[in-house]
Amino acid sequence: MTGTLETPATEKSQLQRVMGFWDVLLFNIAAVLGPRWIAAAAHNGTSSISLWVLAAVLFFLPTALIIIELSTRYPSEGGLYVWSKEAFGDFHGFVAGWAYWIYTFFYFPGLLTASVAMSVFIGGPKWGYLANNQHYLLWASLGLLAVAVVLNIIGLDIGKWLQNAGGVATYVPLLMLVGMAWYLGAHRGGATHLDWKNSLPHWDWDTVNFWSNIAFAFTGMELVCAMSEEVREPRKTFPRAIYASAALIAVIYIVATIALLGLLPAGKVDVRNGVFQAISGGSALLGIAWFGVIAALLVTVGNAGGVGATVAGVARVPFVAGIDRYLPAFFGKIHPRWKTPWISILIQAGISGAILVLTQMGIKSVIGAYQFLVSMSVILYFIPFLYMYAAAIKLAYRADRASPGAVLVPGGKVGVWLVGLLGFVITAGSMALAGVPPGEEPDKLKFVALLILSTVGFIGVGLILYWRGARSKQAQPADS
Repeated sequence: MTGTLETPATEKSQLQRVMGFWDVLLFNIAAVLGPRWIAAAAHNGTSSISLWVLAAVLFFLPTALIIIELSTRYPSEGGLYVWSKEAFGDFHGFVAGWAYWIYTFFYFPGLLTASVAMSVFIGGPKWGYLANNQHYLLWASLGLLAVAVVLNIIGLDIGKWLQNAGGVATYVPLLMLVGMAWYLGAHRGGATHLDWKNSLPHWDWDTVNFWSNIAFAFTGMELVCAMSEEVREPRKTFPRAIYASAALIAVIYIVATIALLGLLPAGKVDVRNGVFQAISGGSALLGIAWFGVIAALLVTVGNAGGVGATVAGVARVPFVAGIDRYLPAFFGKIHPRWKTPWISILIQAGISGAILVLTQMGIKSVIGAYQFLVSMSVILYFIPFLYMYAAAIKLAYRADRASPGAVLVPGGKVGVWLVGLLGFVITAGSMALAGVPPGEEPDKLKFVALLILSTVGFIGVGLILYWRGARSKQAQPADS
């Protein structure tokens, strides 16, 4: 690099190892667990219970095994970007990293609007109408994004507390939901009849589209691995934290969906804030309105933690790509005081905010805008997952697989092929199903056209940047 830019080694050496076991465990819960997915599952009906179980066994567990092996074999800043580059070279590493970064442009608006839709219940049921008010959703979402960005720029030693609080504040309201549903079900009966037969999947277009949401709800464990050089003893911390958080997440997704259906019939569950519809309504029945207010306050903090976790983790990918000079070099800059990739974080947040504004303006229905953002997120996000599964299989044939400290997928190469192919096939199928418009979408052709054009356009921009960076890198020696 030239001018005043520091060398890559100097930039990365400024990162501080501030995250331990509990930080990683709570980070994973904040990044993966989402009350909105429980609401969407309940809205889909009782068949979602079996879908959760299938996704946990066939997708979540294999993915966790793959992530643990790759993160302990290659505990480097950048995560998926580094693993893909290690297996397939710089070009494919960049494509995986680029798709992983730009998915947040669509993920953040969806997460933010769902989060602020839930937050209206802090004021009680009378404020519930704001959950469908576009002006409130827009400005409150931008405010929440700003808070997460500022805390993560100031420093991970500060920002991690937002993620930690987010993990706790996401889990506790769901336990409150389960407790309330159990009590009301025992004394008043449930709102939904549950049995073995109606918990099995009913295959229609809504269920087909929803399968991709179920798979997407189980993703995020890889996020903290992008911060490997900011984690204390990553080879020891990652396996323990990933296994523990995976078990906690899988159990609460299933149990909380059953609880929500016990309090509300599927047709009345809002796909974004249904958890707090149920808690608020149940609190009113029990005469403890403050219970719902506390739950809504907690989940607002929890969702802020989820935004913070994604900001913190994904921003490390363009940071490393900037160091590698496939993105403009300023992406690889560390803040001189707070030692964080601040430019990468600001660019990520700025583009996400712009897409939030454009989406709210371009799609008339609040629900339609939300569903588009979710589908767009799934398609872009799963591109690097395809690389991850394929990378695990290819890298399993390297002689250094059994390196000291590496925690490998059980079963040797056969085990890697089994979980890798399982994850790859389910991910590819989920991407295809995400393109199916939901049943309530009035203009299905426009929905699909926007998905295709947005995907091609954003990937195309990345390829242009890569070729520009590759030419510049070839023309300039690494030590110039």
